[in-house]
Amino acid sequence: MSNAQHFKTNLRDIFFNLFEVLDIGERILGKGEFQSLDEDTARATLAAYEQFCGKELAPSWVASDRVPLVLDANGDVHLPEPLKQSLKAHYDNEWHLMGLPERVGGTGAPATIAWSSFELTVAANATAAFYMLGTVIARVIEDLGTPAQKQRFLGNMIERHWGASMVLTEPDAGSDVGAGRSKARHIKDDVWEIEGVKRFITNGDFDGTENIIHLVLARPEGHGAGTKGLSMFIVPKFWVNEDGSLGERNGVVCTNIEHKMGLKGSATCELTFGEKAPARGLLVGEVHDGIRQMFHVIEHARMAVGCKSMATLSAAYLNALEFCKIRVQGADLLRANDKTAPRVRIIQHPDVRRMLMLQKCFAEGMRALCLFTASIQDEVLLLGGHGSTAAAELDKLNDLLLPLCKGYCSEKVYELLAVSLQCYGGSGYVTDYPIEQFIRDQKIDTLYEGTTHIQALDLVFRKVARDGGQTLRGLMERVQGTLGGIDPDGPLGVEHAALSRALIDLQGIYQALLGKLGESVYHVGLQGNRVLFATAEVVIGWLLVRQATVAHAARQTAHESEHDFYDGKLAAVRFYARNVLPGLTLTRKLIEQNTLELMELPESAF
Repeated sequence: MSNAQHFKTNLRDIFFNLFEVLDIGERILGKGEFQSLDEDTARATLAAYEQFCGKELAPSWVASDRVPLVLDANGDVHLPEPLKQSLKAHYDNEWHLMGLPERVGGTGAPATIAWSSFELTVAANATAAFYMLGTVIARVIEDLGTPAQKQRFLGNMIERHWGASMVLTEPDAGSDVGAGRSKARHIKDDVWEIEGVKRFITNGDFDGTENIIHLVLARPEGHGAGTKGLSMFIVPKFWVNEDGSLGERNGVVCTNIEHKMGLKGSATCELTFGEKAPARGLLVGEVHDGIRQMFHVIEHARMAVGCKSMATLSAAYLNALEFCKIRVQGADLLRANDKTAPRVRIIQHPDVRRMLMLQKCFAEGMRALCLFTASIQDEVLLLGGHGSTAAAELDKLNDLLLPLCKGYCSEKVYELLAVSLQCYGGSGYVTDYPIEQFIRDQKIDTLYEGTTHIQALDLVFRKVARDGGQTLRGLMERVQGTLGGIDPDGPLGVEHAALSRALIDLQGIYQALLGKLGESVYHVGLQGNRVLFATAEVVIGWLLVRQATVAHAARQTAHESEHDFYDGKLAAVRFYARNVLPGLTLTRKLIEQNTLELMELPESAF
């Protein structure tokens, strides 16, 4: 396999989502913070970035997997040279400015464009993408830091391409962040010293950048237990003086790197603070509000994980599709008993077509989910940003959609990548084709930034129950609005019927769960994942049906060269309506009949 053979994208579908369905050219671009960007520029930028990714990021994908990381005696992690070259090219060509506002030197691209570019990045080399966190952390410091902290770090991080990491997890605490033991001792002003060990820190150290800025959760002396007792600190690898110049090596050191099944080039580090030298940090904003502050990073990371999963499935599907169009094996099933029948390409076999369409409808449905969520983020910003009164309703909708993007996409994509591998037969199990690395690199998505069940609990308790289901009802009203605009007896009648039934089943699922909550919260523990998946599948179904209305109308006047694209959109939604949405009825029955027998079973019976 050549070093960039795996990189296959669907820019046509990205453009379809952005400009035909979401209509960001009219609704988002040219307004507010996005006033400098128009549709033609956005299209040209994404097309140019796709070419860049294929030329500069994709070639290091294989080396990122197969050339080992090196941790030296000083606690410095050394990356494979091709990966460092890819990262250098990304910064040299100033692509890191795409997601930054103009006020800090960025291009002012909206979230819809930024997340579309991120899909291209992770499709080319997901390992490289996570070394680009510096601009995200810079924006967090801009939002939450004191004026002095912004002056000290912001320009350096953007202009000098500093790296960054988010530092939460500890060896004994795992996902229970509130059980963390890392301590912070006040020195003076906003300066503190951090002591403790953190584990599973993505890209906690790497070479090729002169500094790395860690955002660290630690518990100040005298603060209470749990997440509310945590504060967030800016802890640089090399101390940054008040005038922004670099000082001495700080007391945060990588003491181990994990050996993983995938994303091997992404240095997953154990970081030790204050063991051999003081690890100084600055209290972010000079306020003790660590977990709320860190969620600015966590929510971005969860969206990124969902987009990465979606991009991986899309690339895997397009690679499998290419293979199935050229691989010749077996006779047509209609002539299976005819020994003289010609051998055919496997895309002509019914089961292969089923597997391909299953991947296609989910890849395109998940893209629709991620970009719809991104469009809500754009609308929030245009209405005053996170926390503004005008954007409150949309802010809650974004919060509700994030566990669907992260939790559902990551879990479902891992399942579907096995389907993608199956298209290759035995060839998929060897390194000649990219699918085996896709699978290894993707599995982590179900685990970090909150496991799938953490996403389910977040959806049920924080996003639905906390506001009495108001945001969920608002989303369902959007679905109902789309259904109201479709003739049940018209060309999209099958889709209308399937989505209508699925929406009724989803409402029944939440009603059943609410009733069972009176008996025990264990019902959510046992069935929460099913609720998450059912919610996501209805939302994806709605977005695909909405796309179908656009595709059906567009095909009537489209050039003949576009007919196959629109026919593919219509075929995907019909397949989804007939093969996925009916599953909501079974899910509803399973939740309605759920009991607590499993929780009453003695451990010795397992």
